[in-house]
Parts: sequence; structure tokens; C-alpha cells
Amino acid sequence: MSASMHPVAHSVPRHTLTRLAREWLAEDTPNFDPAGVCVGSEEAEARLLCKSPRTVLAGCPFFTAVFNEVGCTVDWIYQEGAELEVVTITAVVRGPARDLLLGERPALNCLARASGIATRCSRLQSIANAAGWHGEVAGTRKTTPGFRLVEKYAMLVGGASMHRQDLSGMVMLKDNHVWASGSITKAVKETRSVCSFSSKIEVECQSIAEGREAAAAGADIVMLDNFKPEELHSAAKVLKTEFPAVLIEASGGVTPENLPLFFSPDVDIISLGGITQGCPVADFSLKVQKHCASSM
Repeated sequence: MSASMHPVAHSVPRHTLTRLAREWLAEDTPNFDPAGVCVGSEEAEARLLCKSPRTVLAGCPFFTAVFNEVGCTVDWIYQEGAELEVVTITAVVRGPARDLLLGERPALNCLARASGIATRCSRLQSIANAAGWHGEVAGTRKTTPGFRLVEKYAMLVGGASMHRQDLSGMVMLKDNHVWASGSITKAVKETRSVCSFSSKIEVECQSIAEGREAAAAGADIVMLDNFKPEELHSAAKVLKTEFPAVLIEASGGVTPENLPLFFSPDVDIISLGGITQGCPVADFSLKVQKHCASSM
């Protein structure tokens, strides 16, 4: 059964999956694999087990790419985005025994991290839906270096927004940009001359006055940073009244526990680094079974 039915799974190009799989395998086995000697190349089968409750499965294309790179095949029992319980046989991997073990750790690390993030995103989005909030829960650029694509992908599987993918994806003028430039208005104007119509501009603001300046200068998104919930609601309402087309983002101090306090009809986006920072990983293991029969 294929796990590629989830729409997000089609968004990662095959060559990108191959490149990442090769990098992870090279990192884990830069030269010899002495333990492979005692295992041999006889065909074997391994079962992928999920051992965490209510886990949202994410990262299947990356897991499969790792094993394909070492000459193994993966048959998924559950599709990307499915919620798994303990203990669930999630997939079956087949191939030479030494190659199964060669791909085991890189593949499991990727799946565990991605599924952990997707699970957290799913829980956060469920909280938003239950409250009837219209906006988007979003991640940040606080991702693991070299692993951002997987983590952003996992956000999408979990139903959250990944925000901007990188510095090239959207302009965000933070406090350091404004201080170095001299003013919000100047920073927005000079940035717009480069990105033109093709990119949105977001400005991090510490007060209603800064939010007004950013919106008046042509910012598409005003981020109200580190506002207490009651201050956020008041500021967002003022800015939405004066600049109806501007998107309002709340960020800073938001956690999975206090997320509902930030919900407001005037807030369009709530971003939190806790989607990736300090997020628990899901518990998966790969258990090698008896050698496959020759007919397999």
C-alpha cells in the first residue's frame, strides 16, 4: 500500500529526496560498516512499529527514500497523516539484512522527528478549530540546521502553516533590520524596491504606533511581537479597523498551553517556535523478522 496519497507528499521532488537520503546515509556510514559482516546479505523483512499513542504519521517519503537508496523496498500499511496508536505495525521493509540495518537509524530518526512535529501541529490546529478561530497556526524558522525541509513538511502534514520557508520566501523585517535601517518606513520602502510585487513584506512591531507605521508604509503583514493577550486583542482590533487589508500575526510567548489566550477575530496568524523547539519525537522502531522465503 502506498503512503504517497497525502497531497503534501507530492510536493517534494524525487531528486531532493534522493539528495537528502544520500547525505544522511553518508553521515551515518562514512566508510565501513563492520557490523554488516555478521548479518550478511540474505533477504530479510523488518516491521516498522509505532510505540507512541495518538501519533500523526509524517515523513514517509523521506523514510522510503533512505531505504530505496540502500536497495530496500517499503510497503506502507498506513498513509501519511494517519493517526496511529500503540503498538501499530505501520510498514514492512524488505531487502538484504545488512542493508535494512544500514538504513534503519537515518530513516527512523527522520520519521520520529517529522511525526512528532506533525502530531503537535495536529493538536494545536484541533485546539484552534474547537475554539472556532478562523486563523492559521504557524511555525517559524527556528528549525534544525540541515533538516528544515523535513520539519516544514511535517508542519503541513499536521495541518499547520509552515510560515516562510527561508529568507528568500518572504520578507520579514525584524527589530534589527529596523534599527540598522533607521526606521520602519525606510526599511519597507527599500525592501519593496528589491522584492517588488512578488513577495509579501512582514514587519515585527513592538507597539500600536509601530504597527501603524508599518501598515502605512505598505507592509502586508504586521507582527505584534511579545504582546500580552489582552494587549494583543486591543492592538489588533485598532489596526484591523484602520487597515482592513493588513494581516495581523501574533508571536512571542505563545506555547501549546496558552495558545487559546491569543485567539481573536482580528488576529490572522499565530506563530510559535514550540512547534519545532522542544517538540517531543514519536517513538518508532524497526524489528527484523525471519529471513524472507526465496519466493519473496
